[in-house]
Amino acid sequence: MGDLYALDFDGVLCDSCGESSISAVKAAKVRWPTLFNGVESSLEDWIVDQMHVVSEGLTVERILENWMNIKPVIMEEWDENRDALIDLFGKVRDEWLDNDLATWIGANRFYPGVPDALKFASSKLYIVTTKQSRFADALLRELAGVTIPPERIYGLGTGPKVKVLKQLQEMLEHQGLTLHFVEDRLATLKNVIKEPELNNWNLYLGDWGYNTQNEREEAAGISRIRVLQLSDFSKKLK
Repeated sequence: MGDLYALDFDGVLCDSCGESSISAVKAAKVRWPTLFNGVESSLEDWIVDQMHVVSEGLTVERILENWMNIKPVIMEEWDENRDALIDLFGKVRDEWLDNDLATWIGANRFYPGVPDALKFASSKLYIVTTKQSRFADALLRELAGVTIPPERIYGLGTGPKVKVLKQLQEMLEHQGLTLHFVEDRLATLKNVIKEPELNNWNLYLGDWGYNTQNEREEAAGISRIRVLQLSDFSKKLK
């Protein structure tokens, strides 16, 4: 009958680490302007670089393992509201996109082979992401040269990914299709496994995305999950 692929965006299709870091600094300048008094653009570039450096005594693995405990402490110390920061981040991105589209687009990159794989895919494709839909759409069109109908892009605000997968599998036009979900976060795939209704989904962890070696090794030991390489991913879509 055919295949349906539900694809995460950041970490599966697009490496947006550079753009996200720059947007974060732009948003920080709006939220805490006094901290940036006298800061020149060259120093802002240094700040972006330092965002990717792990402080002495810490490791990426330790931060990730304890992030759900670390984050609320930081939010409380800075007396910040999650929704307000998300809204600010989105507004800053919107302004950057509207005022300097070329630079904003250039701060992102699609993983090698992905644009062609999307263009020539014979499967039915959906984007299921925590990114704002308008940003995913702009990058697909402007950077990858791919147009995916807006009704097939489920972005921030459309609900948890498990809910979206349930919606997709229940659609009449999808009955009989083989279902595939490609994600780079192991925790998200584990959430899918917890839902008996989603047992028909084939699950894949993209090993080129935002995950660690420990997570990839753990995923390899879970029967429902296949650890996927980038070259195999592009071939599957074609």
